[in-house]
Amino acid sequence: MELPQIEDFRRLFIEDIPLLDVRAPVEFHKGSLPLAENHPLINDEERHEIGIRYKELGQDAAIDLGHELVEGETKRARVGEWENFARQHPQGVLFCWRGGMRSKISQQWLYEQSGILYPRIKGGYKALRRFLIDEMERSTASVSMYLVGGRTGVGKTHFLNTLSNSIDLEGLANHRGSAFGPRARPQPNQTDFENALSIALIKHIARGNPPLLLEDEGRNIGARAIPEPFFNKMKASPLLLLEVSLEERVNITHQEYIHDALAEYQALYGEEAGFARWSEYLLGSLDKIKKRLGGVRHKELRAVMESDLARQATSGETNQHRGWIRTLLADYYDPMYDYQIEKNRERIVFRGNGNEVRAYIASL
Repeated sequence: MELPQIEDFRRLFIEDIPLLDVRAPVEFHKGSLPLAENHPLINDEERHEIGIRYKELGQDAAIDLGHELVEGETKRARVGEWENFARQHPQGVLFCWRGGMRSKISQQWLYEQSGILYPRIKGGYKALRRFLIDEMERSTASVSMYLVGGRTGVGKTHFLNTLSNSIDLEGLANHRGSAFGPRARPQPNQTDFENALSIALIKHIARGNPPLLLEDEGRNIGARAIPEPFFNKMKASPLLLLEVSLEERVNITHQEYIHDALAEYQALYGEEAGFARWSEYLLGSLDKIKKRLGGVRHKELRAVMESDLARQATSGETNQHRGWIRTLLADYYDPMYDYQIEKNRERIVFRGNGNEVRAYIASL
């Protein structure tokens, strides 16, 4: 029986086809795809044992060991996970590293146990990764970019997320792009970040390739680096400046870093532990910029922040945080912004409030 294969990779990503990754967890965590779920044929320990057997006695002996390790109830349970996935996602596909033995075995076992003939990706994850790397290069060359800049706290990310022709780089990197940028959950690895960006570009082009709106970022978003050719094109693209008052920026920052960030931590760790971890995150973020703040100013701001956190812990009050937020925006972030914007003045093509920038974008 011929086991079906899929090689139209572009359609997989444009149509958000669910993906069943049957590689070992260690491989999955090194790099996979946004819509992939990991239900492995062999686990990490089994993979290690099979690898040793392969080196010592060759392929046939390694295959025999694999069948010994995954049989009986273990085999039924793993195939059962694939069957559940396939029934929930009948339009999906599965893959292993190179589309070879592991995905073929998975297809065969799934068919024998459930009667479901599930397709595999031709060439496996290796081929998908190569496709996305090549597409990143082609997409970068074909899109026209406009960058949205502005002072810290103007709400650039929220503004961009209201536009259909934008890509949220900070969302893909799971980081807000500043010293206070880390989120409750860790960032994706570099490979996953690059894969997600390439897929977002494929979808953007499939929607007609209108001018692409991006936030004006540095090369690194937290610990993740924007691919160099893409970043170089960003830095050569026209710049739109979003402008709001200092009070509005304080309000936006207060909502994002006090209310929203705390909610993230408490959703993940519970109310009490979440508050403690969120407090550590705020204080740790301030400590990261100690050198630039200067020792005296850092010490003063840290004392204020600790006092405000203690007050919130006992009363639930949050308005007191507006003081140190305002100080950081006006005295720390704004001078850095002024320096950067002066260096990029020739790229500025428009500036205004949200409605004005939105109208300019619509005119494009």
